[in-house]
Amino acid sequence: MPELPEVETMRRGIAAIAGSRIAGAERVKCQRRPISIQPRPAALSRRLIGTTVEEVGRLGKRVVLKLDSGDRLIFEPRMTGLVLVADPPTREHLRFRLDMASGPIPHVWYWDRRGLGSVRLFTKQQFDERLGNGRMGPDALALSADELCQRLGYSRRPIKVALLDQRAIAGIGNLYASEILHLARIHPAKRCDLLTRQQWQVVHERMIDVLEKAILLEGSTLSDGTYRNALNQSGGYQSHHRVYDRAGKPCASCGSQIERIVQAQRSTFFCPKCQTKRRSELAFRP
Repeated sequence: MPELPEVETMRRGIAAIAGSRIAGAERVKCQRRPISIQPRPAALSRRLIGTTVEEVGRLGKRVVLKLDSGDRLIFEPRMTGLVLVADPPTREHLRFRLDMASGPIPHVWYWDRRGLGSVRLFTKQQFDERLGNGRMGPDALALSADELCQRLGYSRRPIKVALLDQRAIAGIGNLYASEILHLARIHPAKRCDLLTRQQWQVVHERMIDVLEKAILLEGSTLSDGTYRNALNQSGGYQSHHRVYDRAGKPCASCGSQIERIVQAQRSTFFCPKCQTKRRSELAFRP
């Protein structure tokens, strides 16, 4: 968390800075754990000031600003980061600020409660070397059902674990993987190579449905309240969660109790009745 829907919401929230010139870039003084900022703040500021934002994009779970210098400024929220244009949830967790000289948005803020995220400026070559050339899979919203099957269908990993592999498919995280598999009625521990073509088709359909609806509702704000959109407002998709973080509660489809297991050190939630299993089909090792 944040995953594809939340980061896409952040991207849309600051999209209006495209065409604006950067007038300032500053690491905000913070007493909390420092985030990773590359290059060092003084060098970062020199390279940013005076450049114009040509495009506001997204790469998986990252917001990417393409500049007229050819550089890319990348915000990677990781667990608790936010890209904001309004007052932040708290002042003590502010990490970085961009000042815009023109356009409708005067400032872009990066806020991070736990300090696990990063702000990095790459040349085009660095960007291609570190995030291109097959280092990340295609965006989850850009894949066809056939491509999804080709990328994951030969793996012996559990399907839930495989969906989290950003080298295979970019953007899906723990929350939305559980939701997708519940709607697809597939057990999260089922081996990828044992899914039929028809099941991959269903996974793909539910993946697109879940991600697009979550984007429409501006992401999921969980019980800790950390995730906010660019205007510091809650998302709305949490009201539509069917299994995520609902262990012991009734399944919306059949009334059975939602269960929790651990896969690849992450919590997975599923309905044992809707997502049936055969022991011979399960992969218990990630």
